[in-house]
Amino acid sequence: MVKMVLVAGLLGAVVLIVWTFVLNGILGFQSSIDMNRVAAESQVHEVLKDHVVEPGRYIFNPDPAVEGEPPGEGPVFSVLNGGVGHESAGSLMLVGLVVFLLAPMIGAWMLAQTSSRVRSSYVRKVMFFVALGLLLAVFSDVPRFGIGGYPLNDALALAANDLVMWTLVGLVVAWRIRPLERE
Repeated sequence: MVKMVLVAGLLGAVVLIVWTFVLNGILGFQSSIDMNRVAAESQVHEVLKDHVVEPGRYIFNPDPAVEGEPPGEGPVFSVLNGGVGHESAGSLMLVGLVVFLLAPMIGAWMLAQTSSRVRSSYVRKVMFFVALGLLLAVFSDVPRFGIGGYPLNDALALAANDLVMWTLVGLVVAWRIRPLERE
């Protein structure tokens, strides 16, 4: 069973890598959401560099009204300082690769632990991964919408990406995870 899970997980990792390369590297999906440019970017960068020095997420609200309540109108901005710069890109890619290897292996292992009824049906095995993708989308991506977060369309696009990505992983992993003979 260990070999089955490892092979299925590695195939799932290949799907994740190819999907991410096509979607982000060729089509620019993630950068179209996370890397919008602002006018006078160098001046904004200098102000942020001087005032947002500790890693963290910062929210900038308009000044409160005279009564001390939040204003009813006006945008709320958020700034994320991850604490790393361009010099860390290589090591961060290695972290991403490890995640892309581990996540499908964990999913394959979880699927291998299910009942023989689930493992005996290709559709059920794929639906297992669709459910994982839906869980990630609902609890990870959709809540990113809101004040100081993503616009609704971007949060839904990220959720759709997770759902499609894990469905594709499921199509491959389900092909490799077989029912155990001695059940």
